[in-house]
Amino acid sequence: MADEEKNENVEETPQDDSNESAAGPVAEDGPPADSPEDASSTPPAEDTDGESEEPAAAEEEPAAEEEPEAEAEEPAAEEEAAAEAEAPAAEPGEDLPWKERRRLARSREPAETRPQRSPEERAAERAGTRKANAAARRRFRQGRRQDATAGTGTPPAERHPNAAKMRQGVVVSDKPDKTIIVRIDIARRHPTYEKIVRRSRTLHAHDERNEAGEGDIVRVIETRPLSRSKRWRLVEVIEKAR
Repeated sequence: MADEEKNENVEETPQDDSNESAAGPVAEDGPPADSPEDASSTPPAEDTDGESEEPAAAEEEPAAEEEPEAEAEEPAAEEEAAAEAEAPAAEPGEDLPWKERRRLARSREPAETRPQRSPEERAAERAGTRKANAAARRRFRQGRRQDATAGTGTPPAERHPNAAKMRQGVVVSDKPDKTIIVRIDIARRHPTYEKIVRRSRTLHAHDERNEAGEGDIVRVIETRPLSRSKRWRLVEVIEKAR
């Protein structure tokens, strides 16, 4: 049975080939390549090449235009770098106090190598330096005193170590004999709150001739104790009450 199937397959294959050869070559859908329609429809290869070259040239033109700008930026950057190099660099520590700047300047100075010294020699050198500085200060102060001229200001007030106190106030009562009661008004600024604080106190003063009356403005002076409550004495009546 297997041999018969093989023979059938062999017989079928030549028949198919013969059918294809009899049918002839298969016709293509489009016209042949040599037809005049194809020649007229397809543009020449040279035109297509020309069209493809024009966009490329157009693309190259902006690049050529950008090159001068880049070249112009490079000299500007070089000029800025040269200006920065020529400009004096700000020294670090300019905002520091003058003592700190002096310390920095001294630390930057080259150190001088000195021979080894004993503690006594160093102490003697420090003492000599201090003496020289003190002499220089003394000469400077003496020169300033000589150059200074005496000003014509207010002469100093004469002060007595045990000067008696004097107060000015208003008489609030003159009923006792040879005695007046004086109110002293005190207005001072508060040390913390900076507010004017007004206070008053009363004191008894001796009036030998009963000159002052109620409402008068008088001046009294401190004196020795005259009674249990009187430590002041009337000096003068400044203004009489109206």
